[in-house]
Amino acid sequence: MINHSSSLGSTSTSGVESAILLVGGFGTRLAPLTHKTPKPMLKVAGIPFTEHQIVKAREAGIKEIVLATSYLAEVFEPYFGDGEKWGIEIRYAVEEVALGTGGAIRNAASMITRGGPVVIFNGDVLSSHSLRGHIDFHQSRSADVSLYLTEVSDARAFGAVELEGDAIRTFNEKMENPPTNIINAGCYIFNREFIDAIPADRVVSVERETFPGLLHHGASLYGYVDRSYWLDIGTPAALQNATRDLISGAAQSDAYELLLRSGSHELRSDSLIATSAQIATGADIRSGNYIGVDVIVHSGAELSGCIVLDGAVISAGTKLDSSFIAEKCIVPAATIATSNFLGF
Repeated sequence: MINHSSSLGSTSTSGVESAILLVGGFGTRLAPLTHKTPKPMLKVAGIPFTEHQIVKAREAGIKEIVLATSYLAEVFEPYFGDGEKWGIEIRYAVEEVALGTGGAIRNAASMITRGGPVVIFNGDVLSSHSLRGHIDFHQSRSADVSLYLTEVSDARAFGAVELEGDAIRTFNEKMENPPTNIINAGCYIFNREFIDAIPADRVVSVERETFPGLLHHGASLYGYVDRSYWLDIGTPAALQNATRDLISGAAQSDAYELLLRSGSHELRSDSLIATSAQIATGADIRSGNYIGVDVIVHSGAELSGCIVLDGAVISAGTKLDSSFIAEKCIVPAATIATSNFLGF
């Protein structure tokens, strides 16, 4: 575990000190990776995805965060504890029955102790968007709710948003012919009374029910458009791309920068490699790999775009491309695999 106490120089943003992180999804598209590990705890560039978001929140001045958990909820607290190592208060709201995005927000809000607006993160989006900028935008517009928006080439799989200036006029959840390519990018800021208005103890979709309902009733919804890096990590290929993009510098994450500073990992051959890993002289490590703690890679092995988790052994003559290798998995000699899952 890296030393999380070293801040990148966060400054408190007045009035916005609380966040909710929605980490209850099943991650069915990521199977078999999610059979024992919830999607938000899968590693991106060697770091559980939730950690990327917690550090981002802290660097924007957030003081407390509630993890809204459901599937494999018991995995989160042993890793994050009370948040002391991260310099942020962490609590856990466990859903016995999945309540949807809106229901999860309403349920988790009961554990927030500070006043003021609340930042909401989806648990499956890696972005370089400026959370500080979003907070400042929310406050300067006196918004009731503000949404982080981004632009994609094809908006059919997302919620498309129509703007008038930066005020949201229409929210269209997934449709075949979306009116714009500006989409809901998965980070919101709610004034507290608008969270309290979400019905309690039932399934509520914030995208299909809450946002359209707020617009219908005249609430002030604003869109903070940020066209920097954005990726939904909901598939194995996207998870690999997220790691590659952090290594290449296409994406930015405060947690990743801290990992590099810690000295526990280093960049070599355009791959991220734990300093405790043993790489034989005759191994061919190509670009885009993550090679974890205490991994052994024998001579003659070739790796390209792979995620190799802690303690795995890659035997001689192995050729692996765009594949996931589980913790402590021993990959037999001369194994050839592309886009595969070994040891899960």
